[in-house]
Amino acid sequence: MKKNKQLRENIKGLIFISPWLIGFVVFTLFPFVASLYYSFTQFSITTEIKWVGVENYNKLFKDPLFWKSLKNTLVFAVGLVPLGLVVALGIAFLLNKPLKEVSFYRAAIYMPSIVPAFAFSAVIIWFFQPYLGLVNNVLDFFGINGPLWLDSEKWVKPTIIIAAQWGVGSAMLIFSAALKDIPRELYESAKIDGAGSFTMFRKITLPLITPTILYYLITSTIGALQIFDLPMLLTGGGPANASLSLGIYIYKHAFTYTNMGYASALSWILFILTFILTVIYFISSKKWVYYFGN
Repeated sequence: MKKNKQLRENIKGLIFISPWLIGFVVFTLFPFVASLYYSFTQFSITTEIKWVGVENYNKLFKDPLFWKSLKNTLVFAVGLVPLGLVVALGIAFLLNKPLKEVSFYRAAIYMPSIVPAFAFSAVIIWFFQPYLGLVNNVLDFFGINGPLWLDSEKWVKPTIIIAAQWGVGSAMLIFSAALKDIPRELYESAKIDGAGSFTMFRKITLPLITPTILYYLITSTIGALQIFDLPMLLTGGGPANASLSLGIYIYKHAFTYTNMGYASALSWILFILTFILTVIYFISSKKWVYYFGN
């Protein structure tokens, strides 16, 4: 009798989570496994699937555009992750002060992050237009000749990294919540002991928000390695492939050249790179992440 009741409860549970299970299997697990199989095949949408073993991977390591897109992707990650951390944490720290209009400021900073990328890209293109853009006009006012920004191989990646900070509002809210969770008593005790603002930040604030920093590093690194929308919308990967990210290169092989096998192999290289960096974060976190209460 007890077993039958437990069985009915299990069936009810499975029925309740079945929409998620079906969605996970159909839209995540199956494409994930299928892409691994396709990475060992010569597969175009219009032709039959042909098993080629590791040929796609051998071709990939001899492909100069793969190495260039990988280098560009790593440069984007190295620029986006630390800059986003400093900007988001800095804004959250400033908005943690007792201000009357703090809710308005938080909403104003968060709003750009929900603007669609293609709409924001139109603004960015105008901002960084070499001759009529706002940025170069301001620089010209101070007697500085601005660069070509998005049209320059040297400046295109820094420009995209700076432009990507429009989405810093989400991280800012997460850091704001983490700062609010720090007990005020710790600061009051530190003040009594004569600690200054910098010492309190280094000894209290920073250690207690390390779990949030770890979360930010993992999610932002994954996002940076998969960067696609801004370089695709702003430059299409140019000029001269200077902003060609691995995500754009995968997209071009999959949907422009319909070379699904090669695109799948590229995707697995990106997955392995992301997985390795995530594991490194988790392993290193044992040495620098502090969980309050442990």
